[in-house]
Amino acid sequence: MGLLQGKVAIVTGGSRGIGKAIAMMFAQEGANVAFTDIREDENFTSLEKELNAMGVKAKGYVSNAADFNDCQVTVDKIAEDFGRIDALINNAGITKDNLLMRMTEEQWDLVLNVNLKSIFNMTKAVQKVMLKQKSGSIVNMSSVVGVGGNAGQSNYSASKAGMIGFTKSIAKELGSRNVRCNAIAPGFIITEMTGTLPKEVVEGWFEKIPLRRGGTPEEVAKVALFFASDLSSYVSGQVLTVCGAMQT
Repeated sequence: MGLLQGKVAIVTGGSRGIGKAIAMMFAQEGANVAFTDIREDENFTSLEKELNAMGVKAKGYVSNAADFNDCQVTVDKIAEDFGRIDALINNAGITKDNLLMRMTEEQWDLVLNVNLKSIFNMTKAVQKVMLKQKSGSIVNMSSVVGVGGNAGQSNYSASKAGMIGFTKSIAKELGSRNVRCNAIAPGFIITEMTGTLPKEVVEGWFEKIPLRRGGTPEEVAKVALFFASDLSSYVSGQVLTVCGAMQT
């Protein structure tokens, strides 16, 4: 349909899972795609080739989303290479799950830095481009545990809840310049990471989900496409859960 024809999108943590699904779907809809990841591996190089083969301009950038200066340098390079930035998908994230009594300061700090500080770093870096254009869409990948919490994930939940507060604040702060900001809160999504879980654990999760299955990265990508495109031109400051009614 070409919903993103001629637009330029940045996807952080784009080499695998949800990030890769978003990058692929955006390219299918005509977007030129810049994606970042912390290392250049086989997933990184193969994605760059796949995207370029789809007839759009695509380039991967090795960048640490938790590093403020690195983000600024990377965004400046992307703006130079692509000429504009229409959408930023803040997708980079990690987990270091543990009960609070066993959680270390390092586990807390690492998750907050990668998950929450990264969206500050990247949003601050792209805002000058979007404000100058008087247009842009920022999409932050939160989680249902940022909405409802989860035992053993206090660091992850706090980082994802912080994203929601950040999203609503930025929507109000940048809205007058036609820059929108929304959040997606996925539930149990089938990725490489969930593929390592025991079968009984996965089935236990499915029992808690009214649709009785996990979601796919492509189903999350469709929501990112909605937020990045003009279909959501009057939607900002919102959180959309993609969870099969697990969190209502």
